[in-house]
Amino acid sequence: MNASPPSSAAPAAARPLRVLHFVSGGFSGATQVAIDLCGEQPGQQTMLVLRRRASVDPAPRVRELRERGLLVEVVPRWSHTVTIWALARICRDWQPDVLVAHGFSEHLWGRYAGLRAGVPRLIQVEHNTRENYGFWRLRQSLRLAKRTERIIAVSQAVRDALVRLGHPAERCTVVVNGIELGRWTQGRPWDEREDAIVMPARFAAQKDHFTLIRATALLAAQGLRPVVYLAGEGKSSWRARAERLARELGVQEQVRFLGHVSDMPELLGRVKLCVLSTHYEGLGLGLIEGMVSGCCGIGSDVEGVQEVLTHGETGFLVPHEDAQGLAQTLARCLQDSAGTARVAAAGQLHARAAFDRRRMRRQYLELFSHPPTEKVGTNPPARPDPQAHSSAAFG
Repeated sequence: MNASPPSSAAPAAARPLRVLHFVSGGFSGATQVAIDLCGEQPGQQTMLVLRRRASVDPAPRVRELRERGLLVEVVPRWSHTVTIWALARICRDWQPDVLVAHGFSEHLWGRYAGLRAGVPRLIQVEHNTRENYGFWRLRQSLRLAKRTERIIAVSQAVRDALVRLGHPAERCTVVVNGIELGRWTQGRPWDEREDAIVMPARFAAQKDHFTLIRATALLAAQGLRPVVYLAGEGKSSWRARAERLARELGVQEQVRFLGHVSDMPELLGRVKLCVLSTHYEGLGLGLIEGMVSGCCGIGSDVEGVQEVLTHGETGFLVPHEDAQGLAQTLARCLQDSAGTARVAAAGQLHARAAFDRRRMRRQYLELFSHPPTEKVGTNPPARPDPQAHSSAAFG
């Protein structure tokens, strides 16, 4: 541990509110949101606890976060019980007032640990519209909801999904995700940008890199050969399938598999088009970052993306898994540079106004500082799982 517990002689009111954020160590969008909620906050001390992921070595990024002044710990993943015990020990040592458990299935194990350690207030943050709950884990989540002060959804679509699953509507609150605008530069002037495409997304079943690769092949058949940058880590098996598809379609020279990109603002600031081809989202943060950086945003017409942009005004939506529709939209964007520039500029203004991290942090701090007057239920939770528009509109 890098921090000692508060002195027992000091009254609780003598120290700032202590908030512990528990999240996957996979450095997904959920991880980035948790990181953004840590650090210096008025009247608040924060700790970030990451659950180790087999596919990601957390050491370099943990070191970077600590160098930024964040208090960071890592707990093991190989057993749910071990994860709970390790997190409960950290909670007993650091004594948080609030435990915020981000994402599935971390929000289950995080809340169990908080209960075990006697953390007074538990908050769940749901980052996606579709999760593989199954019968037993959904039952656990619904029972844990009785001991949870708030269930925060990162978009209206996520809240709707939670309520459909049976989570109590009165405890489900929307706090739309935000990003650090200062990190994402205005980017190069439009005429100096590459006629290229970037998709900032990890390789996973949720993301739809395959439709973008197929659209790239359709563009090549029309004589349009923009470079496509695939920026993100994720599962090696999904990346291997995408690489194989690119070879089979003859676009392996166009499609660049970049892996982790340490300077995403630079990449997004020098290309014209940012695509999020996906099956579903909680809220498409990569697409938002591209729009803030001055790219024209293009996303699949699915939940979690529909709330990011308005089709034909601040970006473009394409039908789900429609390679032909995506290719048509990309072709029009590449061929009508002036029209695309106007949409990109409108998208940038919208994204900067709607998705500012400062607004998100204020809303979370307000929730942390003002607990609801309703008393959270005291029913015991279940035991932990032992097994643990294809056409583009230009003005």
